[in-house]
Formats: sequence, structure tokens, C-alpha cells
Amino acid sequence: MKLTILGGGGFRVPLVYGALLGDHAEGRVSRVTLYDTDAARLTAVARVLAEQAEGIADAPAVVVADDLDEALKGADFVFSAIRVGGLEGRAADERVALDEGVLGQETVGAGGIAYGLRTVPVATGLARRIAALAPDAWVINFTNPAGLVTEAMSRYLGDRVIGICDSPVGLGRRIARVLGADPDRVWIDYVGLNHLGWVRGLHVEGRDLLPRLLADPELLGSFEEGRLFGPEWLRSLDAIPNEYLHYYYFNREAVRAYQDAEQTRGAFLREQQEGFYARMKDPDAQPLATWDRTRAEREATYMAENRDVAGAGEREESDLDSGGYEQVALALMRAVARDERTSLILNVRNRGTLSVLDADAVIEVPCMVDANGAHPLAVDPLPYHAVGLVTAVKAVERAVLEAAESGSRAAAVRAFALHPLVDSVSVARRLVDGYTEVHPGLAYLAP
Repeated sequence: MKLTILGGGGFRVPLVYGALLGDHAEGRVSRVTLYDTDAARLTAVARVLAEQAEGIADAPAVVVADDLDEALKGADFVFSAIRVGGLEGRAADERVALDEGVLGQETVGAGGIAYGLRTVPVATGLARRIAALAPDAWVINFTNPAGLVTEAMSRYLGDRVIGICDSPVGLGRRIARVLGADPDRVWIDYVGLNHLGWVRGLHVEGRDLLPRLLADPELLGSFEEGRLFGPEWLRSLDAIPNEYLHYYYFNREAVRAYQDAEQTRGAFLREQQEGFYARMKDPDAQPLATWDRTRAEREATYMAENRDVAGAGEREESDLDSGGYEQVALALMRAVARDERTSLILNVRNRGTLSVLDADAVIEVPCMVDANGAHPLAVDPLPYHAVGLVTAVKAVERAVLEAAESGSRAAAVRAFALHPLVDSVSVARRLVDGYTEVHPGLAYLAP
């Protein structure tokens, strides 16, 4: 099989290739084509992959492509992991929002909206090319905001585009370990949107173990989300939220922490990755070791400001095991290519799963995956507190899609103003002005 990675110079591509190296079954991926608009980054990542493959006889061949159409032709799977505007764009997204006193996180709030407005036009352009050149390919989207971008691409690719995220998997695995269960043998009752979901049950052989966890404050405080949200709040919700809900439940504290920080997360990653790619230009650099050190630092500092707000301390070793989006992607490809039925938490079209949303709305829920794709499984209705957030954020996503498709400035203002973490039309207008000023790619929203 042939896998094409769009954003092939991205920092996390070696994670995907590493997962492929461990797959020796018949029908595995035999060729990986990397495509990126940044040739230097492509070269750097290709060096890391070459070292990963050393000594592995059946390692998938790696091809570096400088033409999008050639990269797509003949692909069985397309992995989309692009970053429109790079980390420079992310840092600007964060700073413009914080200057207005609102959250500037990459996928949540004003920053996520700005990122979506930049990314959707590019992602839909890619979807059209894939539909034309590789109509039988399955597209696995990890480009953030993952749910929004998957929904945008689905308008051209239908159910052949599936969004993935490692947050629900990592959360489920952490809960399972706390309860003494095998993370690979549990059923996770998880529902919501990407970066906006809740674990409502964790089932082992038909028995829900979550009530035992919620009844034990000591157990609740023993893993990352328990320390982040606090046992009392989790018991009040009767669920375990995705870590990104910390931005909603503790918004004022998070904004203040980000404003007080020496630099934003995007600025930190920009400097870190600039250093990595610069070092990779040295022919004597050790590619894999250099990449691995950089990755470890990245993971250890994840959501550091939120942990400071909660007094959660440093990340523990068990917190760093997310389950890996690369493992989710590999499991998804195996299930589709080999018709190996499996259940995964994925971003797919609703199809009536959540009655509060229409059929085409992309949601994040457990799915059964087979050769015909990912099929959302029935879930219990959302509680009212979750309905409010999910429907409000979905309305924001739809306004972003409208703005990206029509160039409507009014729709962009509406997207910002309706978001629960912005809540001001005046601020929304200033945000649109600020983002159009710093991002040339948003010139289509200028008055």
C-alpha cells in the first residue's frame, strides 16, 4: 500500500513512520511519500526516517515529492497534517487573542477560530485535488482544528475522510491504568466534538468501572486530568472531561496564566523547532537522537500553564503515554485495508448519533471500523451542560466554514462573537481586524 503524508516535513512524522516500521503483516504500507511546501523541513525529516529504517529489511520506502499531484496519484491512504502559516502563525494567533484579554490557544477559542479561518481554504483545496486524483484513497486528517477541518474536507470527500486525535485515547488509557484495567481491553464511553468531549463510562466485560473512580477522591487525584480539574469538580460533572475543557471550566485563570507567561506555547514551539531544523542542516548531526530529545521536551512541557493554575505539578511518566495518534492512525489503516473490525474514537459525520446536531456535523465518538470505513456507534444523549457547549461550538465552526467559503467578514465576526470564550461582539470585530492585519492569508476577510 502507498501512504502519502501531506505536511511530510512536520515534526511528528517520525512517530507515524516508527509505527509503520513495527507493522510486518501482509498488506502493510510499503511506500511512504512525503510532500511539504518547505523543502528544508522535508530534507530534515527524511534524514530522521532514514536512520529509523536502518537495519530493518522490510522498512517502507520513503519518497520525497515536490509536486502535490504526483504525491497524490496512486495513494491508498493520505495523511493530512499540514500547518498553514507554520508556528509563526500559531504564535501570532495566540498573541492577538491575549492582547484582547481572551484565550489564544491553538484549537480553542479565538486562536482556534483564526487557525481554522487560515486552514479551511487550504484543506478544502487539498480535498478537491484528492477527490480528482485519488478518489479511492482514504484520508486521515490530523490537521487542527481536527473536527472543523475534517468537516470542511468531508464536503468534498464524504465519509472517506476521517479525523483522528490522541487526546481521548490517552485519557481512556490513563483512567484504565488507575482502575487496574488493561487499557487495550476496555470500552470507553466518550462523546463530544474534537477537544470538547467527556468520558462517561469505562467498561470492562460489560461492567462500568467509572463510578468506582468517581467515588474515590484519592484515585481521582492520582492521574493528570484528576489533578488538572480537581476531584470535586469531576464528581460534580459525573464524568471525566477531555483536558482541553480546562480552558472552558477555568478560563479566567488560564487566560491570566498565559498572559503572565514569558512566552506563548506557539512561540516556545517555534523557537524549539527552529533550533531542531537548524541543527539538522549539520551533516554530522545525529538525526534520530536530536529529534527524540526535542520531542521529549515538547511532551514534558505540554499544557504547563494549565498545570500551574491547577497546582498539578510536573507531568508524571504515566501522563506522557498518550496512546499516540500514530497508533490510532495505524489501527485505522489496518482496519480499513484488511477489513479487521475494530473500535476507535474518531472524528466522523454525525449520521444521527447525537440528536442535537445535524447529520453532516463532524463529532468525536466511538466508531466501528471495517473495510467500508468508520461507523459511529450509538451513544446516550448528552447532559444539558454538554449540549450547551457542543451546540455553541458547532455553531462557531459552521460560521468559520461559511466565512472561509464565501469570504464573508460578517460570518467571521459571528464566529468569534458566538464562541463561549469570547462573548463580545466588539472584541470579535477587533479580533478580525487584528488577525487580518497579521495574516496575509486572511486578506479575504478585509472590509
